[in-house]
Amino acid sequence: HCQQHIKSFLGEKVSRVLFVPYALHDRDAYARRARERFESLGYGLDSIHESCDPVEAVRKSEAIFVGGGNTFRLLKALYDNSLIQEIRKRVLEDGIPYMGSSAGTNVATISINTTNDMPIVYPPSLQALGLVPFNINPHYLDPDLKSTHMGETREERIRQYHEEPNTPPVLGLREGAMLLVEGDKATLQGVTGARLFLRGKKPTEHEPGTDFSFLLTDSNLQKL
Repeated sequence: HCQQHIKSFLGEKVSRVLFVPYALHDRDAYARRARERFESLGYGLDSIHESCDPVEAVRKSEAIFVGGGNTFRLLKALYDNSLIQEIRKRVLEDGIPYMGSSAGTNVATISINTTNDMPIVYPPSLQALGLVPFNINPHYLDPDLKSTHMGETREERIRQYHEEPNTPPVLGLREGAMLLVEGDKATLQGVTGARLFLRGKKPTEHEPGTDFSFLLTDSNLQKL
């Protein structure tokens, strides 16, 4: 569903993508699946788990794609392999493209505090790559209005997160939604909308095409 977005984002300058399958246990199978898809789009794919030097693989990468699975497992592996600062440098300083799906989206934000996953392993910190100065809740689900049990909704959990001081905005991305960040511009893409949660404010609905650039500027967030 997002193949054209991927081709547009990576462009013609990228010939190979570095895949990070750390969020799943069977990394070989995950890499095979990803390699088939990217090769069908005209891109070669190298999986970081096949490299004898993951740090060097990141340093040589033209683009990075971090796949989904369990966010805690993924973040722990990034710390274990000393990749947090290396990925940050390649993306924020060198400007290579970064794509993340599900858990790969979670780790691109400030922290994994708003993941839906179970803490099956214990990373040294919940702080993530910090490529953007806010958090995301992938696979955001709306409350079922027909349900007789309305507890433990995603909205309620995010509200509980915002009861803690100094917590950043949370963007709830529904299935089929994507956030494109280029420089100081952030745009909601895809076929579904998103729900934005700001601490101390009512959540707001947003349709594809919404300009979320203000979320990228810390000084603007202080005024919200």
